[in-house]
Amino acid sequence: MEQISINQDVAVIIIFFVSVFFLLITVIFGFKKKTKESYLVSSRNENIFRLTATFTASALGAWILFGPPTASTFGGYGSIFGYASGAASPMLFLIFFGKKIRSIFPKGISLSQLIQKKFSNSISKFILFIMIFYLFIFLCAEITAISKLFYKISNTPVWLTAIIILFSTLFYVLLGGLKATIRSDTIQFIVIILLFFILLIFFLTSYELNLDTFFGSTQENKTSLLSFFQYGFLFFIAVSATNLLHQGNWQRVYAAKDKTVLTNSLLISFFIIFLIVFATGLTGILAKNLNIKFSEDLVFFSIILFENNFLITTIVLIFALCLTISTVDTLLNSISSLLIVHSKDVFKHPKIYTNTILFVIIISLSLIAFIIALKQLSVLYLFLIADYLCCACIYVVFKKIFFKNITNQRSLILIITALIFGGIFFPAMNFENSLLVGFFVNEVYFPDVIKNQLLFWSFFLAFAAPFVMDKILNSFEKFKKISSHFLHP
Repeated sequence: MEQISINQDVAVIIIFFVSVFFLLITVIFGFKKKTKESYLVSSRNENIFRLTATFTASALGAWILFGPPTASTFGGYGSIFGYASGAASPMLFLIFFGKKIRSIFPKGISLSQLIQKKFSNSISKFILFIMIFYLFIFLCAEITAISKLFYKISNTPVWLTAIIILFSTLFYVLLGGLKATIRSDTIQFIVIILLFFILLIFFLTSYELNLDTFFGSTQENKTSLLSFFQYGFLFFIAVSATNLLHQGNWQRVYAAKDKTVLTNSLLISFFIIFLIVFATGLTGILAKNLNIKFSEDLVFFSIILFENNFLITTIVLIFALCLTISTVDTLLNSISSLLIVHSKDVFKHPKIYTNTILFVIIISLSLIAFIIALKQLSVLYLFLIADYLCCACIYVVFKKIFFKNITNQRSLILIITALIFGGIFFPAMNFENSLLVGFFVNEVYFPDVIKNQLLFWSFFLAFAAPFVMDKILNSFEKFKKISSHFLHP
């Protein structure tokens, strides 16, 4: 892909038109009879189509054009399957967890409310911080991704793309809440599906594809089945863990008219999300096998925009903008809803949603995200940081809520264990070393299976370490009881 594929003025017009279009849609349809219930959970009255649209659109952010294609260039089909199933499987998990939580806490708004009831004040605040931090990192990654795309394709200044998208979306989210976001998502969903099929048809008719193109020289033909499993497990755990702690998903669980609507919409969303993420991920493998030159994070665009076709370039940009805006409005709305729900406990302000405090906090976070986007960090790396933090908490959160009570002290120990064991293997931005491997200990002392798979071991340990530590602590407590029984019969 050449760096400049479309005139800068045209690109700016596209950004402005798409952003303003969705702003007007939400102003017209999403601002009627604003109440706290409509602002936070869309009056708990969404039907199957709108709920499917908003689940799908909010899940399919611009990350699908950057993360899966990039990951597949080094992880092959394992990473594609992991990404696709990781993005889609939370829809299935939410059928079980969502219905159960609605039964336990029918008037709820957030998973964090249930966490607050189950954990001590300090731990619940820590998990709330992780949830908000994840949403914020996700926001930074989305803005970084779309601004990087427009800069590479049209030389549009990063700051201009970021500021138009971020603050046009911010306007209707702060004023209209979830109801406005869902109305916007519904239109975005229709546009995303139509443009996806147009791009798919264009791609299939532009290349001579056969089995050798898909399987002839892919990485997993040169590596073991273990590598396939590693990458599949890595991205499945990373993406699914974050989605289960995503406040936007839980708002929509409560926005459903009833449990039947919730179940049906989640099932439909599962299949749509899986197919689209899998399809975009394939472009990374195809780009390698077709010997197409590509730069980091822009694999998808390198294979689609192989020639300066104005129409296709315009479609790709609108497609990317719809994906970005549908996610950015969800992230901003999720952060604002968490601030509202926990305003009394965290901010000592029971009516933050009617107060300028909310506006100040959200605008401040948006400005910080804007500044970070200007740094143009690796999009995939930003997502991985957020995924890792959520992965470290997931075992404790869902065990505490659904299966078995554990003490607050143990909960804290397990979360810290996950952060430490996962953190010492979490790779630097070059993916070649970590705190343990290469910093504290020379990498020559580690076998290839560890030093070449740092990302896998980081997520695996963040996910598994709490489980193992929990078993160790249980065994220790049983040993203490048996010892006490013999010492004091």
